[in-house]
Amino acid sequence: MPIDYPWTDAPAAGTVREVAPGVAWLRMPLPFQLDHINLWLLADGDGWAIVDTGVGLDDVRALWDRILEGRRVTRVIVTHFHPDHLGNAAWLTERCGVDLWCTQAEFLIAHMAVAATGPRHGEARMRHFRRNGCGEDALASLARRGNHYPRLVPALPEEFHAFREGDALAIGGRRWEVITGCGHSPEHAALWCAEAGVLISGDQVLPRITTNVSVWPDQPWGDPLRLYLESLERFRGIGADALVLPAHGLPFRGLPERLAELRTHHAARLAETLDAIVEPRSAADIVPVLFRRELDTHQLGFALGEALSHLHRLEADGRAVRVVGADGVHRFRKA
Repeated sequence: MPIDYPWTDAPAAGTVREVAPGVAWLRMPLPFQLDHINLWLLADGDGWAIVDTGVGLDDVRALWDRILEGRRVTRVIVTHFHPDHLGNAAWLTERCGVDLWCTQAEFLIAHMAVAATGPRHGEARMRHFRRNGCGEDALASLARRGNHYPRLVPALPEEFHAFREGDALAIGGRRWEVITGCGHSPEHAALWCAEAGVLISGDQVLPRITTNVSVWPDQPWGDPLRLYLESLERFRGIGADALVLPAHGLPFRGLPERLAELRTHHAARLAETLDAIVEPRSAADIVPVLFRRELDTHQLGFALGEALSHLHRLEADGRAVRVVGADGVHRFRKA
């Protein structure tokens, strides 16, 4: 079944749109080139469960105030710790007097991300970028940007309800099964309701763009692409008729086709990367191979991490070897 988009536009700012019985869609702005995030309301008795929260900025909170007028909130659920998903979790749980629900790894790494400020953490980030071939101009830009997480997540809840793979949340008399994924974040949670035929996929499955899968400074030797591709297998039992509600882009049907596209995309990226390392090249050298456009500092960090994830995947399966130069830069060449 080809991918089908039941809607051609998104709800206007400050409004909601029903996409299935008891499931409503709203959209919030983001201060990036990717300028929006989709959020969801699930009917829950005489109130609504919120799924994902937007960034913790005043304009987003003003839109939430409009949306919540006359609505009772029962809980706040987040798919993962990234600022566009978790940024308003503390504000919303306090405003509405409810609890946060998320996986344990996402709660813990959010607290780690907020705390990762100061010279020691900045030096670790710079070591990572320097080791992977960034030049002085790029290093200066990345240093100026620093850790942007606390600016978009100004506070975090201090307690939460934990759920994990295989659990099910009872929301409004329906069973929402938790499907966790790795690679994009440590324990990303998607929610599948077989009765409604609805999958809230978060960032794990997006309709047109591919979710970022990066090696980050806190886990500089990781193989997140393997984890991400393995995680996609957990969606295999969901059919083409399911309505997929992604964090970015438009809701769609045709999940099996999209999963096949994602696997093909990463196979092609791995092939491109392998072709580019006949001679030893760093992750920074691979960025323009995989991203053939001008990148701002925000995008550069993601692009470098993604290039490195493909290099690490090639290294792990024996198709590439790591060469550490006298300059301390890690480069990879075809095995």
